[in-house]
Amino acid sequence: MSLTSLLLGRRLANREAEGRKIGVLEGVPAMGLDGLGSASYGPEAMLTVLAVTGAAGLGAVQPITWAILALLAILFLSYWQTIAAYPSNGGSYTVARENLGHDAGLLAASALMVDYMLNVAVGISAGVGALTSAVPVLHPYTLPLCLLVLAAITVVNLRGTKESGLALAVPTYLFIVSLAFILAAGAWAAWTAGGQPQPVVAPPGHSEAAGALTLWLLLRAFAAGCTAMTGVEAVSNGVGAFKDPTVRHARGTLAAICLVLGLLLLGIAYLARGYGVTAMDQTADGYQSVLSQLVAAVWGRGWVYYVTVGSVLAVLCLSANTSFVGFPRLCRQVAADGYLPKAFALPGRRLVYAVGVLFLTAGAGALLAAFGGITDRLIPLFAVGAFLSFTLSQGGMAVHWRRKGRGHADRVRFGINGLGALSTGAALAIILVAKFTEGAWLTLLIIPLTFLLLRLTRRYYRDLERQVLAGSQRSMDLRDHAPPCALIPLERWDRMAQRAVQVAARLSPDVVALHLTDLEGPDAAEHETRLRGEWSRFVQQPATAAGLPAPELVIEPSPYRSVLAPLLREVTEMQRRCPGRPVVVVLSELAGGRWWEAALHTRRAQRLRTQVLRHGGPDVSVLVVPWQLEAPAETAQVLKEEEPQAA
Repeated sequence: MSLTSLLLGRRLANREAEGRKIGVLEGVPAMGLDGLGSASYGPEAMLTVLAVTGAAGLGAVQPITWAILALLAILFLSYWQTIAAYPSNGGSYTVARENLGHDAGLLAASALMVDYMLNVAVGISAGVGALTSAVPVLHPYTLPLCLLVLAAITVVNLRGTKESGLALAVPTYLFIVSLAFILAAGAWAAWTAGGQPQPVVAPPGHSEAAGALTLWLLLRAFAAGCTAMTGVEAVSNGVGAFKDPTVRHARGTLAAICLVLGLLLLGIAYLARGYGVTAMDQTADGYQSVLSQLVAAVWGRGWVYYVTVGSVLAVLCLSANTSFVGFPRLCRQVAADGYLPKAFALPGRRLVYAVGVLFLTAGAGALLAAFGGITDRLIPLFAVGAFLSFTLSQGGMAVHWRRKGRGHADRVRFGINGLGALSTGAALAIILVAKFTEGAWLTLLIIPLTFLLLRLTRRYYRDLERQVLAGSQRSMDLRDHAPPCALIPLERWDRMAQRAVQVAARLSPDVVALHLTDLEGPDAAEHETRLRGEWSRFVQQPATAAGLPAPELVIEPSPYRSVLAPLLREVTEMQRRCPGRPVVVVLSELAGGRWWEAALHTRRAQRLRTQVLRHGGPDVSVLVVPWQLEAPAETAQVLKEEEPQAA
């Protein structure tokens, strides 16, 4: 078994796609970890803003949380309608494109793509932050741990959406149960103590108030807390991943995610005030996350603490999985419309869009490396893309219902989505103003650049289609059907060269082999005389005896060790001698072999093929004659992997 098969599993056939789809049980871990995990860093981001007011800021936590929950309820109702209206991946891109125009759809896609990458980086960094809270000795290794978790999530998702949902089910439901237990126990203790419970382990003391609790500070705290709602749109973006009945399973997953998230946010806000828990500086030694302080205050630092914090760590790290489900599917839709490279639209060996998965990994890895894996540095960039896509999606749905306008039900739906657009638009404005100087300006720069790149990609494909299709409806002229002239770059006489000459001789009576000297530098010994002798003995004499034109050998010096320039000069000379006939450059190339053998070869043939195709002109083609390196057993294994279910 190859390493790829061991890590990713066997190759899946198209007919197995239906069996790869998920229900609510797998859907909550696969698409809800972002929303559920944000119950940790959302309240922490809010408390970080309020920390400058000291203990006074804790009084504002619950009102701000209620405002966030009201917005969450509006989003839930809005996406509940979106799922039914667009049951085949009706995310922000599709809704905005069909109702607001292509540019609005591209803007939504650009915002979502940026937000998905930030979600991966924020989720993993927050998870590792939870780990370093429980095990402070690991704090210096924050970034390596982030990258290790990213690699593990990538491998799990390359195996498929169903596998990722099942693999993440245990930590997800352990997180829900353990944190719900802690919040329930803390709420009971607070209620029986008249709102002033005695902590088992007292949280660190409040910092001295350095600022007043102003309206501007409250708006900034609301903007920071809104990061808890990112990921709510993931279900509508990935409706196609659910099994039949699709709408029922997607709606059930959305309802479960929003209900659990709302209860967690409400419980954390209530207990943070009751136990006096505030945010700490993640870059400082002895850092404790808000949830770590809260669990210790409610239950102490026994085994329950480590189980709960461990589940928080797992869910936060794995909350990136939501992006790994949504991002490739979004990219597939955008690529199908010609705004991304076509590779994004092709499913891989496990029927997942592997190019999108790997691209997301690269982008998130770059963000983690750039910001050192510190959550507080990434949070200001977060939520802008999500709320921009929220607003465009809700605005698009409002237009959708207005166009239908068939009766009272559609007017109610229009009102819900219209309210959603106004609410998320207002929240977006607050987030932009509040976070602009903290780093949101960078997101505002990246989203338009992404939009521009998508437009340029579409322009390229449109120009390509125009060139390829122009004149294709005319009949082919086969009257002048002379064979091409063949040119063989020849390094030495061996079995690879012999095979290339045999192929070229079958194609054309005019075959020229070009050997360049001085390619190995001034210290290399040349064997021109021996090559001429071998050419005469093994090529020209057998061709003459068979009554065929003898292939010609041309030897030229290349003092600057260039292969392309002399080859193109010889192509020009052949075109002069054979006017009106195409030229075929025949290259011998090593094919296959073991993975480590690639490092032992120069790969000159591959580079030369690319350069000839780029610079040779429209009448020059390249024919590759492969020399296989696989052993028979390896060839059989390849065939076996291609048809694992052949019966």
